[in-house]
This record gives sequence, C-alpha cells and structure tokens, in this order.
Amino acid sequence: MENPGRFKPEDFLVEAAPGVAKHDVEAVRQPKSKKPATDADGLSKGSWAEKPRIYSKLAKGNFRNAKWIVMLVTLGIYYLLPWLRFDRGEGLPNQLFLIDFANQRLLFGPIEIWAQEFYYVTGLLIISALALFLVTSIAGRVWCGYACPQTVWTDLMIAVERFWQGDRNAHMRLDQGPWTFEKIWKKTATHISWLLIGLLTGGALVFYFRDAPTLAMELVTGEASTVAYAFLAIFTFSTYLLGGIAREQVCIYMCPWPRIQGAMLDHDSLWIAYRDVRGEPRAPHKKGDTWDGRGDCIDCKACVAVCPMGIDIRNGAQLECIQCALCIDACNDIMDKVGRPRGLIAYTTERNMESRTAGPRDGLRMIRPRTILYTVVIAITGALMAWAMISRSDLDVSVLPDRNPLFVKLSDGGIRNGYTIKIVNKNQTPRRFKVELTGIDGLKTTIVGHDDASAPIDVGPSNVKALKLFAALPRDKAKALNAESTPVTITVTEVDGAVSATRDTSFRSPGP
Repeated sequence: MENPGRFKPEDFLVEAAPGVAKHDVEAVRQPKSKKPATDADGLSKGSWAEKPRIYSKLAKGNFRNAKWIVMLVTLGIYYLLPWLRFDRGEGLPNQLFLIDFANQRLLFGPIEIWAQEFYYVTGLLIISALALFLVTSIAGRVWCGYACPQTVWTDLMIAVERFWQGDRNAHMRLDQGPWTFEKIWKKTATHISWLLIGLLTGGALVFYFRDAPTLAMELVTGEASTVAYAFLAIFTFSTYLLGGIAREQVCIYMCPWPRIQGAMLDHDSLWIAYRDVRGEPRAPHKKGDTWDGRGDCIDCKACVAVCPMGIDIRNGAQLECIQCALCIDACNDIMDKVGRPRGLIAYTTERNMESRTAGPRDGLRMIRPRTILYTVVIAITGALMAWAMISRSDLDVSVLPDRNPLFVKLSDGGIRNGYTIKIVNKNQTPRRFKVELTGIDGLKTTIVGHDDASAPIDVGPSNVKALKLFAALPRDKAKALNAESTPVTITVTEVDGAVSATRDTSFRSPGP
C-alpha cells in the first residue's frame, strides 16, 4: 500500500522556483468536501484504518519561536513548581503549591483552600473556562496550537525524535531503509527518551500531592507507597502513548474541543487561511517568468511539509487545523525567497475572507457582543471570588449529630445525644477555643478526652480538631420536652479573641 508522502530522493531535485525545492508531500487528510483518494485496493488514503505517518519538517520563523517560548515556559512551570518553597511556619508544609489530600486542603503560597471551600476551585475553573471561551472567540484555536498540554508534549516528543532521527527527509530515509544497527539504536534512543520524558512528567505530577523532596527520595529508595508507584507508572505510560505515539490522533479523534469551539467562533474570530484570491492560479515559477496572470503560490507545498496535523491549509478551514501557524512561517520564508509579499497564508477572519481582500488584512474587531459578555461574566465571577476570599473567616466549624442511634436512654431515665464537632483553624498560628451548647435548660455536656467541657480546646496552626461531645438531659427535664426534635445551638468561641462560629442542630428525644 503506497504511503502518502513516501520519500523519493529524486523528487527533491524538482524546484518550484529558482532555489526553492518542491516538497514531495500530500496532505494525509482531506476536507470532507473533497473525495479522498483511494489506492489499488479501494481503501481511502489517509483513513483511520491506514493511520499514515506524518513527517513534519522543522519550521523557522516568528510563530515557531513563539511555540518554543510557550513550550519552555509551560514545561518549566510544570516541572519546577513542586520544588518551589514557601515558609508557612513551624510544623506546616513549606511547598509553594501542594494538593494535601491527607488534610483535605489545597495550598498555594499564603492561600489555603479547605475541602469545604471547594467552591473556590469551582469558581477558578469557571473563570478559566470563560477565559478560554473569550480567547477562542477572538483568536480562534490558539490554545490548541500553543498551550494545550497535548500540543506542548507532542511538540517536545517531536523535537526529541528529530534530534535522534533527523528532520523530515532524513527521518523518512531512515524509516524506509533496512533495519541496520544505526536504525535500531536511533529508534531505541528515541523511545527511551520518550519514556524518560514520561517518567519526569509522571514524577512531577505526583510531586504536587506530596512534599516533593521527601517523595522523590522515597521513590528512589523504594520506600514510596504502592499508590505512588502505580500513579507514576500510569502517568509515564500515558505521556509516552499520547505524546509520542498517538500525537495528532488525540486532537482529531479523542478531544471534543475542536467540535465545541465551532460554536464559539463567529465572522470576526481569527483563523489561519490561504488567500486564494492572491495565490491562484498556483504553479511553479521558472527563472525569467513574470508574475502577470498567475498567483503568488508556487505550489512548493512547504506549508504541507511543516504541518504537524498533515493537512493542506490551501484546502480551506478544516477541523484538524490547530492554528499553530507553522504554515505561515513556511510560506513567509518562501515568499521572501521568490521576492513576493508575505501573508499569502495568514491569520485573518471570515469577514475579511468574504470581502475577498487580497492586500494586507483588515483590522480585528475584538469588541463585540460575544466578547463583552464573556468579559463581564469573568469580571463578575472574579469579583465575587475575591470578595468571598477577603471576607471569609479563619475559623470553620462543622457539627454532625449521631444518627445511629439518634439518642441513648440512660439508666437514670435521662436522654443523651452525641455530636461530632470539627474545628478548622485556618490561621497559621495555634489557637484555643471554647465549646458551648445552648438551647435547653439543664443540659450537661462532656467532651471525650477532656475532664472539663468548659476547658479550652487547643487547635494547631492550619489544622483540624475533631471532638466528640455528649449532651445529657436529666429525666425530669427530658419529660418536659414536647417534641422529638428540639433546636439547640453549638457555639465555638476563640479564647481571648473576637472570632466565633455558631451551628444550629437539634437534640433528639422520644418525645411526649
């Protein structure tokens, strides 16, 4: 079965213009409006069943440099963040960012978000989603092309592969050649490098859930938990599989975002387009030929050769396009060589394309109802979160009455209820609290582990103290209750402080 893009050395001697080679490459994916080519067996070239290999050429230019910068910044943050320290005081974790499952909290610098405050995380996710919607409505799929983790790690894997096996032409020669010692060691080195990247990626991820230096030492010495090793193995294999093997297949077949973003684009959203008004009719340009009566496209297929998704941008807007803009870099380089203006392939909008403008692109309309709506919702959500964060109390109390049994009948005829009280000290200093239950005259309270229920309760910095409180009502008082459930209030007050928290609950009894 013929492989689209099969390397033929003699084809690279063909010139699309003086000094410009014509690349022997065809798009492995065609837009749905075009009937795909078939081979001798009647199978569609570029179908999922065939899974043709994409050999992308290294592009050079402003957008490629931007992708390098974004990749370095995002990977640097991801790998280094667990190792950054932040002093929270004695006895507290000093990791800048930590998802502390053991104590049910998330730490980021001076900010602590406890399990019962998960709505802050929900708000942050909402803001992030809205920000992505806003960026998409303005600039199209730039998230996919530059900052998506799948794109970043795939870009890294391709760079490593290119280091060991060479750029497009050398890589194709290596794949089509016999299995020599050189081919074996280059392939082996590539896959070992991918696995090491996967190991570093998985290791960095598990470091977000435990103190990084401590867990790293445990992993090396074999003292880490089975769960840690299991997650490390899963993340390592997932990175290797998705970034090194699956690559663009994830974007096309697994990711829902290409379909979702279609509802967020309008006539003024940026996308990458080939300006056919200027480029057609396309044809090779020979030395001495004029540019009269023809387009600027010399059909060199450099835009196809650099595309990591294996598409031909000249076929129009396509689902597979992630707007990485590498085709723009490739085309601009060719235009410089043949002495034509840049921008044959460029960022533009559907409105501009419909105007059939062949010259410089028109201005970008960023302010429109859709973007205003997203911005307003982001601002409102952010303001509400900021207000909630600033005004939140550094004391939180939860009360859980015993359910089985609801109450206990004592030998003297009295009634006793039990309550589990959790006191959350969100402050980074130790504090003392008093617990009081009110609402029924004659209630006698005891706290398990404390001789005096009125004695102060010590709670460590950024810690949770769980208490078991029993409230007993004498027989005569219990008989006076006229309902099976009587409202009571539990108040937790800081000693020598103005902070207190009250929780309403109930005292259960047999009733009248």
